[in-house]
Amino acid sequence: QAAGFLVFYAHSIFVTICITLGTVFTSSLAAFAFSRLRFPGRDAIFLGYLATLMVPAIVIMLPVYALLSNLRLTNTYAALIFPPMFSAYGTFLLRQFFMTIPRELEEAAIIDGASPFGVYRHIILPLSKPALATLTTFAFLHSWNDFLWPLMVVDRLALKTLPIGLAHFQDSYTTEYHLLMAASVIVMIPVLIVFLIGQRYFVR
Repeated sequence: QAAGFLVFYAHSIFVTICITLGTVFTSSLAAFAFSRLRFPGRDAIFLGYLATLMVPAIVIMLPVYALLSNLRLTNTYAALIFPPMFSAYGTFLLRQFFMTIPRELEEAAIIDGASPFGVYRHIILPLSKPALATLTTFAFLHSWNDFLWPLMVVDRLALKTLPIGLAHFQDSYTTEYHLLMAASVIVMIPVLIVFLIGQRYFVR
């Protein structure tokens, strides 16, 4: 069980880091487009995207699972990582922060020859560390603790994540409480590390 737990641990760290980095990247790109670029239907598209927050997550999971099944992507890293990478909440959070950045900085960069991606990379992101740290913390926590989605899309033992691994310490008749409690404490360590690293920005 200890060896299996270490496999779950390493696998969960890999999946969580991929989802967290992907969420921050996709949300920041979408937030930049919705806050700094001008194109037809921008606000309507943003409101439509934001409206997905009102749809219960379980309602979205079933059609996404059906789509992945039709594409034969279940029991793969793609099924675990790609669907959770896109966050309407993360886009909204970063968009609201990006809108507080003075547009004069962007205009000065454009005069100096910066492309839109250059503005995003060299102006917007460096000035948005508090918002990015906040989203990173939220995305990491959500992915690290997610139980239902990995349970739905994978049944291979090698692909299961820590929340599912903790459930293996219980069966229909017995629960190994000493192992379950020890594992639960160990599971908390990455969360504490992420919070301590981003605490200064998170508080801001």
